[in-house]
Amino acid sequence: MMALIRISGLIAVIAVSAPAVLLAGSLDHLTDLTGKVQPIVTLKGRDNFTSEYRYDISVRNVSPDTIVGDSIVVVLDKITNLAGEERESLKSESLLTRFEVLGQDGETDDGKAFFRVPAGNGPDLPPQTESRPASVRIRNKDYLAVFTPAFKVYGLKRQPPAEPRHADAAPAPPPPPSPSTTATRSQIDKLIQLLIKKGVLTEEEWRKANQP
Repeated sequence: MMALIRISGLIAVIAVSAPAVLLAGSLDHLTDLTGKVQPIVTLKGRDNFTSEYRYDISVRNVSPDTIVGDSIVVVLDKITNLAGEERESLKSESLLTRFEVLGQDGETDDGKAFFRVPAGNGPDLPPQTESRPASVRIRNKDYLAVFTPAFKVYGLKRQPPAEPRHADAAPAPPPPPSPSTTATRSQIDKLIQLLIKKGVLTEEEWRKANQP
């Protein structure tokens, strides 16, 4: 993975380590966003007497997600030499041990320095926006001629707001009330009386029909 580095108005390439899943140590609640959020490293100055290099590091969100502004952290993951190696050829020690990192906000459990990066104009870092820079100072104790710092970016995605729940459907209206038993009995009696008057039915037949 590559990031951009600005030196005296020119843009060069700086290596960025491949993403992992989670950061170990005190920042284990953050997700590795490397590749989705790119570090932009600008060399701001160099002290030849102390061999100290001062960088401004901002990040650009190239993902479709909004990043929580106060969660953004860059970790100095490794330093490589001109051949692209991150370890000494003889001792097989990490080149990080030959550098002194100044002004970091803390260290991971494996001793790597990290820096908190402030967000841009708002509380979060929306897609296709760039943060404000954090200052990083690296002192080359062995005066290594050429070196390249490699950074990882960690942070948290802003979760989208929950969709509003639809109001529950209105309950169905109750069925119309059934006719009362008294009203129904009255209608039957009127019908029977009409049939008796017309000679269709006799009172004797009606009494027999209603016997249990």
